[in-house]
Amino acid sequence: MSHSPGSGGRWFVTLQYLLPQHLLSRLIGAIARARVAWIRRPLIAGFVRGYRPELDDAVQPDPQAYPSFNAFFTRSLRPGARPASPAPLAIDSPVDGRISALGTSARGRLLQAKGRDYALRALLAGNETLAARLEGGLFMTIYLAPFNYHRIHMALDGTLGGAWYVPGALFSVNDTTARHVQDLFARNERVILEFAGDRGPHVLVMVGALFVGSMGTVWHGDIAPPRQRGATALPMPATPGAARLARGAEVGRFNMGSTVILLLPPGSASWDGGLAAGSAVRVGQALGAVNAGATGA
Repeated sequence: MSHSPGSGGRWFVTLQYLLPQHLLSRLIGAIARARVAWIRRPLIAGFVRGYRPELDDAVQPDPQAYPSFNAFFTRSLRPGARPASPAPLAIDSPVDGRISALGTSARGRLLQAKGRDYALRALLAGNETLAARLEGGLFMTIYLAPFNYHRIHMALDGTLGGAWYVPGALFSVNDTTARHVQDLFARNERVILEFAGDRGPHVLVMVGALFVGSMGTVWHGDIAPPRQRGATALPMPATPGAARLARGAEVGRFNMGSTVILLLPPGSASWDGGLAAGSAVRVGQALGAVNAGATGA
């Protein structure tokens, strides 16, 4: 959903400060999971009319065949619908969405929107070691609109080295809010996933948003720890093999729309020169490539 940057946009942002963000998001999450036909059917039908999501590539293309709105919203793709890039050094898009910012971190800060930046360390919940490894490296922020496919896939081969849930606000993550709310992505609730791989490490940050019922990963299911002040380390897979996923494998999902931020260390990779803020991307599309000499960490 987009809003004008003028007075209407400012009122939209002001309203978000006044709303009980978490209560509303829990309520929306409960409604989205309702299986009774008189709730489920009109929700799905209204969404399809309003947003016209792409359904031809879904395992189940009939929207009314899903048991709940959330099941429809987080629908899976049929096999082969989003093949990984054939280039062996490619960094694949982890989601379907639109790039809102990309580039290189400078002096420990990332671009949020025109005229606004925020601290890499704050995004990583104060993890000094991880922030130091990523300082001066690449970042890309991808916004998922309501009509997009909402599962998240691996950008590179990798083994999960750490996972954290970070409590926070639940502001919308659309362009208008990004222009008006300082440190938006470092203020919102998020899940941080750190990976090591043969071509080097990378980090994927899943950012929560207004009305996002929850976020989940293939290891942890839906993540909704009790509210607390600081980051919480999430359990690691019981066996080392379970922690490793190939490029293109599913890693998580958003229950309603949001944003992901992909981070790579300095000197490890480069983005495709044809990509810019506003570019639409799809799972499996090559966003760039890791350097041939890059090695795991």
